[in-house]
Amino acid sequence: MQNLTLLSVAKRLQAIAQAGIFYSEDKPFDRERYEEISDLSVQILSQLTDEPIEKIGNLFTQERDGYQTPKVDIRAVVFNDSGEILMVKEKVDGCWSLPGGWADVGYTPAEVAVKEVREETGLDVKTVRLLGVFDKKNHPHPPEGWYVYKIFILCEKTGGEISQDTTETSDIQYFSLKNLPPLSEPRNVYNQVKMMFDYGNNPSKEVYFD
Repeated sequence: MQNLTLLSVAKRLQAIAQAGIFYSEDKPFDRERYEEISDLSVQILSQLTDEPIEKIGNLFTQERDGYQTPKVDIRAVVFNDSGEILMVKEKVDGCWSLPGGWADVGYTPAEVAVKEVREETGLDVKTVRLLGVFDKKNHPHPPEGWYVYKIFILCEKTGGEISQDTTETSDIQYFSLKNLPPLSEPRNVYNQVKMMFDYGNNPSKEVYFD
């Protein structure tokens, strides 16, 4: 709990620093202080998340256009006729997640869900409904440097054939809740996947949001 609290403080400091840097271009003294706060928060984030300082620093530098905003992760929820959920094995950690990834500029959330499923599994899907919007800090994900909202979208298979090896994934399978594989927890955790099964069993269940 202490690490999570410190992680939240570091992220908030980074957001304040970036806004201060943006709005103090004509105030060198203030800008210097905000730059120092930014550097300190990056050091804290690096220690808490085990991400290299360069990686975190470069990410925040690219986003210095005013107020820092959360990144958005889109996850597609696809069931087969047996009520099993579609998952992909991530090459980066050898664990499993719902198909998805970062939202892309120029694509709607629905378009991202469809695109990610096609790229990661070879299947064609159509979006059906929004299931949930999660604030990542409220769920037991491993610590990471950036602030993230997660959007889960129910999709329905319309065609295509499963491709077992893609750029980011090495396997694709359907799983029941009782037979879930090791989860890629930066991408999804058990309570989220369980909630998706709840939606599969109860289509009228209201949209979840933090």
